[in-house]
Amino acid sequence: MVTVWSKTARAELHKAYLYILMDSLQNAEMVRDDLIDETINLAKHPEKHPLDKFKTGNDGTWRAFEMHHYRVSYRITANEVRIVRMRHTSRSPLKF
Repeated sequence: MVTVWSKTARAELHKAYLYILMDSLQNAEMVRDDLIDETINLAKHPEKHPLDKFKTGNDGTWRAFEMHHYRVSYRITANEVRIVRMRHTSRSPLKF
């Protein structure tokens, strides 16, 4: 199993990195690296995190976790873990 980031999630990660970078290079790199490392580990243990409580009609394949004030939503399929969305926890959840 592999971890794959959607274009949208990659763009959100990059925006978060640039925002934090305005204050601290060290913190920007730490947050980016921690989030990437956690998503890579999902390939080994995809059901590590709880079901996504904001996903309507969740069939059990949608999960989410929070780290460094960012919420990462992902979906487990037969051969990959797809990182679908990343957003700051102060933002309201989208309906999806």
